[in-house]
Amino acid sequence: MRLKFKDKTEYRHYWENLVELERDAEKEFHLNEIISLSGKEREKKGRAILGLKASFLGTIIGDFLVYRFYRDDMPDHQINVGDVVLVSRKHPLKDGVEGTVFEKGKYFLTVVFSQKLPPAKKWRIDLFVNDITFKRMLGSLEFFEKGYSLYDEKIILGHKKPEVCEENLEFVNQNLNQFQKEAVKRAVCSPQLFLIHGPPGTGKTTTLIEAIIQHIKKGQKILATADSNTAVDNIVEGLLKYDVNVVRIGHPARLKKELLSVSLDAKVETHPKYTEIKNIEKKINKLKSLQENYLKPIPQRRRGLSYDEILKYAKAGKKVRGHKLETLKKMAEWIRLQKDIQKLVNQKKNLEEQIIEDILEKADVVCATNSGAGSDFLFEDIFDVIFIDEASQATEPSCLIPLIKGKKAILAGDHKQLPPTVLHPEAKGLSFTMFERFIKIYPDSAYMLKIQYRMNDLIKEFPSEEFYNGELVSAEEVKNRKLSDITGKTGKDPITDDTPIVFIDTHGRFLEKQKKGSRSKYNPEEAKIVQLIINKLKELGVPPEDIGVITPYKDHEEYLKKLVPDVEVKTVDGFQGREKEVIIISLVRSNPDEEIGFLDDLRRLNVALTRAKRKLIVIGDANTLSSNETYRKFLQFVREKNGFFPVEEILEDESI
Repeated sequence: MRLKFKDKTEYRHYWENLVELERDAEKEFHLNEIISLSGKEREKKGRAILGLKASFLGTIIGDFLVYRFYRDDMPDHQINVGDVVLVSRKHPLKDGVEGTVFEKGKYFLTVVFSQKLPPAKKWRIDLFVNDITFKRMLGSLEFFEKGYSLYDEKIILGHKKPEVCEENLEFVNQNLNQFQKEAVKRAVCSPQLFLIHGPPGTGKTTTLIEAIIQHIKKGQKILATADSNTAVDNIVEGLLKYDVNVVRIGHPARLKKELLSVSLDAKVETHPKYTEIKNIEKKINKLKSLQENYLKPIPQRRRGLSYDEILKYAKAGKKVRGHKLETLKKMAEWIRLQKDIQKLVNQKKNLEEQIIEDILEKADVVCATNSGAGSDFLFEDIFDVIFIDEASQATEPSCLIPLIKGKKAILAGDHKQLPPTVLHPEAKGLSFTMFERFIKIYPDSAYMLKIQYRMNDLIKEFPSEEFYNGELVSAEEVKNRKLSDITGKTGKDPITDDTPIVFIDTHGRFLEKQKKGSRSKYNPEEAKIVQLIINKLKELGVPPEDIGVITPYKDHEEYLKKLVPDVEVKTVDGFQGREKEVIIISLVRSNPDEEIGFLDDLRRLNVALTRAKRKLIVIGDANTLSSNETYRKFLQFVREKNGFFPVEEILEDESI
């Protein structure tokens, strides 16, 4: 992992190599799977849906075409709102059309396209890759090397310590705690760089929003980004509570429906000058309608003549190359109309650019994904301050896209939780983020939030000691949270009573399994224990939507979903940033060799342990897990808190 770089060229080459490797790996993954697996096999993996019917729903903001694809027996799949998909009749790589998922229902997907689909009876949808982000990463690295970065290149390279200071402020959000206020004070005063370290449940985004508002009060132009659309939407929602003029850049299909009104597309349509665009469009459509009365000069019809030659010969009344004069005149009139149409199209484009420039100029905050910050809309825009949320989940080249557009940067994240996912084994350097690199070389420019508002105090205790130097403090209103607060009663066993944290030891009874051709793991008997626990919780009165199941393995996730369809089941990665009243963690690994595989990424453990508000139930094989020192310490901690139970006590009379 590189902390510092000799110069801009070394910086570019280092990250460019990793980005190219990852780009190839992602493309390769999807392409290989589409080539090597049948449609049905890919459908089983949840990355394709076959046999879909389609209906055209119309257009949405920006003239995007919307189609709904549906099946009465829709299979389980991994395709979600915002995903880029290939929609095809038979062969994704031959006749596939790229689209973006706009809505997801139990029996349908709504997909947005920039072009009309050809007619077909049945359709196939495949998850695919969007190459734009990779191109923008590479573009930002090139810009940085050429010296086009507004941000201080010496800080990026690791050669210059940023200035540190703090100032007294009048806070807009009166509910901020002392640590959040301190972070905002330092962030506002620091002229170049500040890092807000926000452990789970400490209100990192709330703090970031206050810092944004403080900069707005100073009259500064702000760009706020994050790697995911969800994180960006969270910023937008937070800012709208304070009546901030926000513009959200991004494809309408990837935005929350509730936020469409602040999207750039929607603001363009409500701009006073937009009526001029509609009038131009009417003129264009009228001319196109007139064109239908004349002959379009397609290559076969032109017989080698250029547009200008057709106009010249038609005006002179001369026949040429076997054309009838009438044919020449009809083509000439089509060309004249096309030139008028093109003039109007250019007028419309110029007017749209003026409107967009006006909207962005008047905005208090422009919000986009890191990749979206590299879009054409913001190509020449300059900002006073760049805010990047969830910076510990974004690769350095991803953060560089917005960073080079401003002179000051405030990054928020938690490098003790999961880093960005990297596919290529030789590109693991991408998981060492800009946030983590800066926090290591510029520790004086970072500040940690310490009061958490999510977990019962006992659930908080182990992660605090293990990952945050014991510095996390529970807010008074959450420290004594109990399961009985939401059920009105308490059960008589460890699953249903008010014990905040429970470990159920399967002590080698249920060995892990592996599907043929899969690198993932699953544990069917352990899954049945999860099912039993959920049934007990539901009998007690815990609503299914208040229960979450976390597992490190995709195959185990898929197995669990079939057993407990009414409860949310996700991998650890899928639950980062989320919370539930009750969390059940199924660790899967149980083998005679006591191997725990990628469970030894302790950031994964940290995320899993910090999602529960009132009750955390962990299921696993203590012998296998104890091969790792941190898991061994965790098991000892649970024993000391009287939450460790052999699986037999939980099973009792249950037949498993």
